[in-house]
Amino acid sequence: MPATDLVRDHTVYSCVMGSRAFGLATDGSDTDRRGVFLAPTALFWRFEKPPTHVEGPAEEQFSWELERFCELALRANPNVLECLHSPLVEYVDDTGRELLALRGAFLSRGAHETFARYALGQRKKLDADVRTHGAPRWKHAMHLLRLLMSCRDLLRTGELTIDVGDQREPLLAVKRGEVPWPRVESWMSRLAAETDSAAAGSPLPSEPDHARVEDFLVRARRASALQADPDDERVEGVVRGGGVRQR
Repeated sequence: MPATDLVRDHTVYSCVMGSRAFGLATDGSDTDRRGVFLAPTALFWRFEKPPTHVEGPAEEQFSWELERFCELALRANPNVLECLHSPLVEYVDDTGRELLALRGAFLSRGAHETFARYALGQRKKLDADVRTHGAPRWKHAMHLLRLLMSCRDLLRTGELTIDVGDQREPLLAVKRGEVPWPRVESWMSRLAAETDSAAAGSPLPSEPDHARVEDFLVRARRASALQADPDDERVEGVVRGGGVRQR
């Protein structure tokens, strides 16, 4: 089965991400699509396992297999957690709805470390651009500020909100290069300090709810196993417990 067929036929959740989901879209913004597909359980019975992620079939489209998505979300991967909280959902089935209902199970104070580590890596790249070119990549600077705000508010409230709301115009001013770099640096440092402070008193649990997520994944796999593709002779033979004739 071609990898893109998994996205086409087995997607359980898809959404728009990037600037459009963050409330930062302008006329020239791309439409970034992210999704989750549930690979048929029968595919895991073969030597060649289904992919953990797939690019396409459309441009700017990327999807994760459900298990990989859950693994990354449990590790508080910023991109994956934000995908779960997109306000722009394009498709969701029953499995996807159950996944969305689990959003709180993935959240923990571990987000402080993962978001901060990602932010530090981006900050180093911005500093390198300033040293080399005399200015940062302003779009990247804007998104780093947005990420720091998102993490701070998550740790303060226990809820992840990715739309920037009334911070849209200040952030777009950064993207346009209208805010001097020293002021942007100061803003980043203040947000980082506020994030550290919020982590100390965060209402989030210390660990995500692994057991609840695993229970969901096992049930999804079992349900899929009962829906083996009848057009696949090899799978059909295994499901029925019969032999498969060699060719």
